[in-house]
Amino acid sequence: MKLNQTIYYPTVFYSVVASGKNNVLIIGSGGREHALGWKISQSIHVDKIYFAPGNGGTAENVDIKQNDIEKLASFAKRQSNLLTIVGPEEPLSMGIVDVFAKEGLRIFGPAKKAAMLEASKAFAKEFMREAGIPTAEFATFSDAEKAKDYVVRQNKPLVVKADGLAAGKGVVVCDNAEQAIAAIDTIMTKKEFGLAGSKVVIEERLAGEEASFIALCDGKSIMPLASSQDHKRIFDGDKGPNTGGMGAYSPAPVVDKELHEKIVKQVMEPVVSTMKKRGTPFTGFLYAGIMVDENTHNPRVLEFNARMGDPECQPIVMRMKSDLYQYIDAAIGGRLGSMPPIEWKDQTAVCVIMAARGYPGSYQKGKVIEGLDSGFGNDTMVFHAGTTRDSQNKVVTNGGRVLGVTALGKDARRAIDNAYSAVRKIHWGENDHYYRTDIARRAIMR
Repeated sequence: MKLNQTIYYPTVFYSVVASGKNNVLIIGSGGREHALGWKISQSIHVDKIYFAPGNGGTAENVDIKQNDIEKLASFAKRQSNLLTIVGPEEPLSMGIVDVFAKEGLRIFGPAKKAAMLEASKAFAKEFMREAGIPTAEFATFSDAEKAKDYVVRQNKPLVVKADGLAAGKGVVVCDNAEQAIAAIDTIMTKKEFGLAGSKVVIEERLAGEEASFIALCDGKSIMPLASSQDHKRIFDGDKGPNTGGMGAYSPAPVVDKELHEKIVKQVMEPVVSTMKKRGTPFTGFLYAGIMVDENTHNPRVLEFNARMGDPECQPIVMRMKSDLYQYIDAAIGGRLGSMPPIEWKDQTAVCVIMAARGYPGSYQKGKVIEGLDSGFGNDTMVFHAGTTRDSQNKVVTNGGRVLGVTALGKDARRAIDNAYSAVRKIHWGENDHYYRTDIARRAIMR
């Protein structure tokens, strides 16, 4: 065994410190963070990877919460040759990048003002209007009664969105005015999303097919990643309430070469150029949720995220052949424009989220997960999200979205079969887990 290698297992990887040059701190505890660490650990330029706080599937966990910016910065200052990657939106919205930059620490993610693209949906919609980015018609309200009056006057399906961060659950897609009014009450009157619901954005409901488009940004240029498609609703057939994401696959066939170019030119590049013009350059992962019009095949933006998608990250990194660390390092240094295009495996990757039954509502924790030591094969990874270790070092459930079972295949059908074959080997409690059975079916239909 070479000392600068990382040893891989389907559910956990262990770093072996040796003669490499760089250490990495990944902030967050989800499947996205596990997947980023798994991919970055393959770089010959990386020695050791820390996770703060990490989960039951990550090694070298640091007991610091993702929103404790002072402690995170203190930890980072004690390390040598450290690069920090921010996974979730919360610390970005709190200004962690600004704090680290002031301390001279290398960190990948947008500064607080740029992260407003995700932290405030009202900000994002006004920004899109300024930048000329195609999106749905909208109105913003901080008064519930005025919002309801607006809904009554509209004669079309609407979407009601909490303005602030709501863990991917603050969007209600409505079929009629009654549902929209109920959504306003949930968000603004009952305050089920706390302060995130002090303001709402109400917009027309777009028709078409959704896709996720993510790019690395260095403040002046972009490097597109492979296309992907998320499944936000809890139940098969895109039924039920929104979640943080119940599965994803890459590539998304709906994003053909023509649409790819449209998204780059009409969406991603205008974000970067307008942010730069504002004096708030965007460095980090830029995520655009796109609705593809079924008639014109044109893109319109549903939302922006200021970080890598979860669960889109899992299938994307499974297909990535290039060294992700080198591209992140180039983005921090403003050198993305000189980098070659990222190389991808000519395969499909499918991620199926195994969730605790009851999610996105209430659910139980502490259930021992069985089957993680099953023989999954080299083309399958089980990325941990809502997991931790108990006193006996057993992996137990610790969240709503528990695992992201991700598999490669020569085509969508084979990748689906591989992913669900692995899913069926894993369980916890007595019928306490749940997963959708139709992830990536759209890819087969196409």
